[in-house]
Order: sequence, then C-alpha cells, then structure tokens
Amino acid sequence: MKNKNITIIEGSLSLKIKKKIPNLENIKFESMNNDQNEVYSKVVRAGKRTYFFDIKATKGNDLYITLTESKKIFGEDGNDNFQKHKIFLYKEDFEKFKEGLDDVLNKIEELKNNE
Repeated sequence: MKNKNITIIEGSLSLKIKKKIPNLENIKFESMNNDQNEVYSKVVRAGKRTYFFDIKATKGNDLYITLTESKKIFGEDGNDNFQKHKIFLYKEDFEKFKEGLDDVLNKIEELKNNE
C-alpha cells in the first residue's frame, strides 16, 4: 500500500478523493442542517472514547469527512458529560492525509518490531 502525505493548516486537516462517486445526486441524504448532509457514518468504540468517522456532503455535493472523538467525563455534579473534539477533512487533501496516516502507522509497526 502506498503511503500518503498529511497537511495540517492551522489546526485544520484536509483530504482528497480520487474516485468519483457515481450518482451522488441520487443519494438520499439524512438532513443534518441546511448545508450538511450525512452520507455515511462509522462508529468505533474504544474504552471511554468513541470515534465517529462521518462522510458528509454540501448542497453542491462536495464530500468531506468529519472525525469526532467523544470522551465520557464526569462533572462535579456527578452527571455524565461528553467532551468532543472534531476535525474536518476536506476533499482536496484526502490523499495527503491518508499518506501521512499510513506513514505514522507503518512507523509504529517498525518501532514495535525493533523492540
């Protein structure tokens, strides 16, 4: 698998799509608000954290990804609260982000194998 690059621009990450999704205009979107429509969502539960990988489309059918980390925390009042961090990944940088992610994951494997 080829590695991809990562681009971080003042706290914002962006991705590129190489494949065109056929018949995007025919997909029925779940309405999020006036300019965001969810196309696909993947939830990953990991202990106290939950990660959401969402593909969304604008009214102009431009796709982008939101990555959300949600962590359960306990407030002073004893109630459960959720702390969320969100990253928006835009289509023009998908490939660069993938390359960067592949690179660091490969480096982790390499470092683990050298222990």
